[in-house]
Amino acid sequence: MNAPADSRLTQALQRAQDRGARQAEVVHALQAVLPAHALLYTLEDTVPYECDGLTAYRERPLCVALPETEDQVQGVLRACHLLDVPVVARGAGTGLSGGAMPHALGVTLSLAKFNRILSIDPLAQTAVVQAGVRNLAISEAAAPHGLYYAPDPSSQIACTIGGNVAENSGGVHCLKYGLTVHNILQVRGYTIEGEPVTFGGTALDAPGLDLLAVLIGSEGMLAVTTEVTVKLVPKPQLARCIMASFDDVRKAGEAVAAVIAAGIIPAGLEMMDGPMTVAVEDFVHAGYDLNAAAILLCESDGTPEEVEEEIGRMSEVLRAAGATAIAVSRDEAQRLRFWSGRKNAFPASGRISPDYMCMDSTIPRKRLADILEAIAGMERKYGLKCLNVFHAGDGNLHPLILFDANDPDQLHRCELFGADILETSVAMGGTVTGEHGVGVEKLNSMCVQFSPEENEQMFGLKRAFDTKGLLNPGKVIPTLHRCAEYGKMLVRAGQIKHPDLPRF
Repeated sequence: MNAPADSRLTQALQRAQDRGARQAEVVHALQAVLPAHALLYTLEDTVPYECDGLTAYRERPLCVALPETEDQVQGVLRACHLLDVPVVARGAGTGLSGGAMPHALGVTLSLAKFNRILSIDPLAQTAVVQAGVRNLAISEAAAPHGLYYAPDPSSQIACTIGGNVAENSGGVHCLKYGLTVHNILQVRGYTIEGEPVTFGGTALDAPGLDLLAVLIGSEGMLAVTTEVTVKLVPKPQLARCIMASFDDVRKAGEAVAAVIAAGIIPAGLEMMDGPMTVAVEDFVHAGYDLNAAAILLCESDGTPEEVEEEIGRMSEVLRAAGATAIAVSRDEAQRLRFWSGRKNAFPASGRISPDYMCMDSTIPRKRLADILEAIAGMERKYGLKCLNVFHAGDGNLHPLILFDANDPDQLHRCELFGADILETSVAMGGTVTGEHGVGVEKLNSMCVQFSPEENEQMFGLKRAFDTKGLLNPGKVIPTLHRCAEYGKMLVRAGQIKHPDLPRF
């Protein structure tokens, strides 16, 4: 009667012994290239690295390498390649899709000590920074020159430029100024074999294939970034922000499309639904309208004359679209208060729920109201609350599903809820990700968006850089077997409902 239990115990003990032997082998190899203080492998030292911002999924690495020089990075990669050890590069760990979750039999390679700003060229309007430099630190260093780095994710106070490169991060001002890919000139780093590589260049264009665009957003699967050359832009003379209230989410969604259709490209165009507005206002007291079903934040920047004209035009469009109230920031302090609410949407949600899962899909702007109404139906279907905030200007959604990770049933329903949002976005003509990456969170939904042939093309690109598949394995690109199993699961659960989506 106890035979199955004894067998499982024996297998578990064998796995532990195998892991211990493998760890000893890897640690011994890395001790030859790293000083003792730059290599962590005890339980208490490695547990802090077991997840990124997606805390629902955790794994403890064999060890954590914290190199301080490029020679040490190269040495770690060469040793891991020789031993066939997976490597997961990590920045600040603020990612939200599990992209930096460790491999159980791999090395987590932290670039946290690569935190120096190497140079700022105010004439060329560029900065050369190491991969572990915080996003906001670049703008702080460039401020005396009247310059700043435009992409501004909500986590910019903590997230690193290397992580931004891996995820192709955006931010509230990405509509006008672009994503990371539009603001990077050059990336230096190393392949899994320890070969130094440079993508892009310091000129306006680089000869040959545009591999810089391939690397940015590749989630650490192609190379390990150590140094980045970023573009800087002049700080505008003035910026003002409109807070527009709507009594209906559909009117707010249609107002977004109306602003763009009027030929206006705001510096920022963000939307929050009523429940998110209430959560944020209780946290930061930004002055939001708590009676609104949704609010829009629309910013204009430039010369005083340009801002005055654009604020006037946007106000007219918003009123015509059904805005019930419009408030324009009187000064810089009030503008920052308006944005402080949007920037603190995630921590505000964390105050009212034990856990949340922040989804990240993109849809055509004209479908904003449709997806919000669909999400409201999903709340009832899965029995979980969802707060909505997103980069409305480019249709990048960030629904935050509230749940308790200590309840396995809630976690399961949250996963189904999130997949439903992603796959409904695809059915509406969108994509399963905008700026948070795929990681482990969206692997199954990638099966819905892309065909087996398309996934194989992506695997082919990865093999060109990483023949053994050691850099961040098991992420981003789903295997054919995984897609087949996911398809069977959806059929059994009766979840397949979009006849126009690809079949597995």
